[in-house]
Amino acid sequence: MDTIAQQPATRRRRMRRPEAEPEEVVDTRPAMRPDLRDDDSRAAAKKREIEILGHLGDMDEGVDEFYVSPDMIPDGWTYEWKRRTVYGQEDPAYQVALARTGWEPVPTRRHPEMMPVNWKGEAIERKGMILMQRPKAITERIEALDLRKARNQVRVKEEQLATTPPGTMQSEYTNPKSKPKISKSYEAMPIPKDA
Repeated sequence: MDTIAQQPATRRRRMRRPEAEPEEVVDTRPAMRPDLRDDDSRAAAKKREIEILGHLGDMDEGVDEFYVSPDMIPDGWTYEWKRRTVYGQEDPAYQVALARTGWEPVPTRRHPEMMPVNWKGEAIERKGMILMQRPKAITERIEALDLRKARNQVRVKEEQLATTPPGTMQSEYTNPKSKPKISKSYEAMPIPKDA
């Protein structure tokens, strides 16, 4: 019997490929747990205190929940709070009237600090009111029209007071003391003296 001598197994050498530069790995996952200690907690508390006091203002007379700082309003626009709901019910006719006169909701993305962090709505709302905007030129024009209407109503009432109805005694024959006196000045009302 011929025996074949067993030869030791030879190892093959692998040729190494040239290594490419390692790619920079960026970990985009959120941290598994927050830092155990905030090194600057007092400074963070002081910063938050200043923010809160800025919102509260002067607390002696209460807080105006509907105050909008004039420097927040973009140039060429006017802001006003308008009614959105009454007892949870919307008034579609009123909303249409607002839209006809140019009012539209102020987008939340313009002033995100005015709403809660997770607010999903697209408008700024508070207690049934909604913050709306309109071009300043339109607001000035409508205010001028309203002023003209108010002055016209006063003029008509003054004419009614100064004249008598047709077919009655003419105003030139009436007693001058009984004619109404119309004053257009502003003055302090007299304080009645107690007897």
